[in-house]
This record gives sequence, C-alpha cells and structure tokens, in this order.
Amino acid sequence: MSIIAAYYYKDGRRIREIAIDERVQMDKGRSGFCWIALSEPTADELHALQATYDLHPLAVDNAMHPLCPPKLEVYNDELYIVAQTAELVGDQINYGKMALFTGHNHLISVRHGNAGALGNLRQQLEASPALFGKGVDYVLHAVLHRIVDQYLPIFEMIEDDVLAMEKRSLDDFFGREDVAHIFGLRSELTRFQRTLGAMGELVRKLVRGHFPCISAEVAPFFSDVADHVHRVQSMVDGLLQVLSTVFEASSLLEAQRIGAVTRQLAAWAAILAVPTAIAGIYGMNFKNMPELDTTYGYFVVLGLIAVFGLLLFVRFKKAKWL
Repeated sequence: MSIIAAYYYKDGRRIREIAIDERVQMDKGRSGFCWIALSEPTADELHALQATYDLHPLAVDNAMHPLCPPKLEVYNDELYIVAQTAELVGDQINYGKMALFTGHNHLISVRHGNAGALGNLRQQLEASPALFGKGVDYVLHAVLHRIVDQYLPIFEMIEDDVLAMEKRSLDDFFGREDVAHIFGLRSELTRFQRTLGAMGELVRKLVRGHFPCISAEVAPFFSDVADHVHRVQSMVDGLLQVLSTVFEASSLLEAQRIGAVTRQLAAWAAILAVPTAIAGIYGMNFKNMPELDTTYGYFVVLGLIAVFGLLLFVRFKKAKWL
C-alpha cells in the first residue's frame, strides 16, 4: 500500500483518519488541515488526489516521475515543491524525491526513493500541538528542515574517508584503486554540491517570496533551513578542495620518491662506470697495449678503481644522492 498516513488535524491535534478521495469540510482559518503522505503512489491514487484537492495536472504529472531536480512552482493558490532526499550507501550517495503539494488546508507529500529519517517526523510534530497548530506551512518547513538535516551526516562520513586518505597519502603510494576512489568521491561530492545549490535556491525563494499558502508568521522559519543548506554547501566546497589537495600531494610525493630512486640509480651507475671503462679498455686484446708488462699493473688498476669509486661515493653522499 502506497499510503503511509492520511489524517485530518485541528488545532495541532489529530482528529481522525481520512481517505485520499474524501472531501473534508474545513473550518475557516489555518488550524484545520489534512496531511497525506504517500510512497511510490500509483497513477490512480494521484488522480484521486487531483480530483479531491484540485491539484494542477502539470504538478501531478511531475510527481509521478521518480527523479527530478529541486524546484518550486505556484499554481493558483497552491505551492508545488520538489525536494531531494539523500542517503549515503557505501561510497555512493543515493538520491530520492519528495514532492509536496501545499495548499491553505492540505499538505500532500509524494515520496520516491529513500526517506532518510522522515519516518518519525509526524510523531514528533504531533507531540508539539502549539507548533503543529500553526498550519500546513509550518509542516512544510518541518519536512524541508528534516530533509536538509540528513545532508550533514553524509558530509561527515565522506569527510572521515577523505581525511583518512589524506593521512595515508603521506606514508604510502596511491595505487590504481586509490586513485579511482578519489575520483569517485569527487564525482559524488560534485553532484551533491549541485543538489545543495538547487535546494539552497529553493529555500531562499521561500524566505524572500510571498506565497499564498505561507503565512508571515512562519516565513522566517525557512531562514534557518537556508542557513543549514549554506553551511553544508560551504563544507562540501572545502572538502572538494581537500580532495584535490590530497591527489596533488600524493602525485608530488610520488614524483619525489621516483626522483630519489632515479638519483640513486644514476649515482651507482656513475660509480660502476669507472671499473667498466678501465676493464673495457684493457679487454680489447690488442698486442701492443701500454703497461701490459708492468709487474704490479693489476694491483695498481684495482687501487685506482677503488679510489675513484670511493671518491664518487663520498661526492654523491654529500649531494644526498645516496
């Protein structure tokens, strides 16, 4: 069943359960309203809601699609909002969609994908009748606030992973899997950044704009949601810079290590070049080569090889090539 809950509220208290095609007689004022929550609804259920609450057909058609970017549309006296939920699964951020139809006396939420921690939101609001009684605009604020609250734990888990990689990059080479992991995290954070930007713009519209179903008393509450989105967005920007720095630092350290190995190989090659050159000259087997008849020539040549090799070793050691 796709209907999660459907209740009529009056003065912040639950009165009774309702059917999605039931026309509820509302009292004047904002204290009486219906809150209907659906998950992965069928087309028939959405069309029943459309007929009952006079929902705009374009908004209903959009609500049927599982994913679309955050948006805010006004249809007559109704506000249609699409927010993106997010959940970290392994190293990947899974996104969901929350479509919200907000009228003067009704709030209809249509969920696709993960719900985050929205499951207990209704119970928490019902426990505070004074706030809940402010009307559907306060419920809208609470839903958006809870969705945005789920962004921070995602950032914190990715941050722990990035900081661990940053520490390891100073001690070890990054292999192919590590590099692929870095680029995977960068891709996820970049997409997350775009989601945060769209959500931030959506909430700022609610703060700045004047909408038919948002009262002047509740409008300031959306500023807190906008600040929360901006804070997480700034953190993600900083984490993207850290991730780029980790990759650059790892590349520099790897180049430095390769350079050190190259210098060591060059130093040993130079040292070995001395005996190689001498042995190569006297290995040509010409008949009339000088010093071939010297009694102690063999020992003199070995001594020269040792002396030149030692001098080169000391020189390279002072230059820190060895």
